Amino acid sequence: MSTASLVFDIETIGTEFNELDEISQEYLVKFAESEEEKELIKEQTGFYPLTGEIVAIGVLNPETQKGAIFIQTKEGVTLPKQTSQGLDIQEGSEKDILKMFWDIAKQYDEFISFNGRGFDVPYMMVRSAIHGMRPSKNLMSNRYTSYQPGNAIHIDLLDQLTFYGSVRRKFPLHMWTKAFGIESPKEAGVDGNDVWNLFKEGKSADIAEYNARDIISTGELYQYWDKYIRF
Repeated sequence: MSTASLVFDIETIGTEFNELDEISQEYLVKFAESEEEKELIKEQTGFYPLTGEIVAIGVLNPETQKGAIFIQTKEGVTLPKQTSQGLDIQEGSEKDILKMFWDIAKQYDEFISFNGRGFDVPYMMVRSAIHGMRPSKNLMSNRYTSYQPGNAIHIDLLDQLTFYGSVRRKFPLHMWTKAFGIESPKEAGVDGNDVWNLFKEGKSADIAEYNARDIISTGELYQYWDKYIRF
């Protein structure tokens, strides 16, 4: 296993639908086929970097088990210095936490995610550009690891475990962890859909704990892949 590996994961929230301009609102619900679908879309603005933002970025070295949660929080909310798993908590604005991530990324050559190519990295790159910030590593250079630059190998476990789409169905992280006997990050009763409400309620510590569980579970899944499947 490389000593220069970094597991990462982000948590996002959306802009309130009613706070978006009228043209954006019309576009988002344009293809909805029912009122129920419209209401669901209004709750999903956090899925997109144009209507949402990043509230937490978790990083973990899977060999040393040391890492951190870079996180936004509401004014007046006090966070602990570490999560219950011993990961450091560092606070800042969205721009601050993105800078924290890209700064630490300079120290690593291999990056590990679950669906990072489909969600986390594009989201981070767009949000970084919005803040006038250039990423320190190109984690979207090529889907196939053998064609990626040596200083920025991005191992997306969803890609690897489905063998670049050869497996028809893409299962979520929860099901992969259960299959390998790893504790699922969702077993504590929180998932990504809860992050927005937790943030509004000032419960950033709960977001940090969930983000920590995500990267720890992803790191354990990576170890199975690295030992038994990787060539």
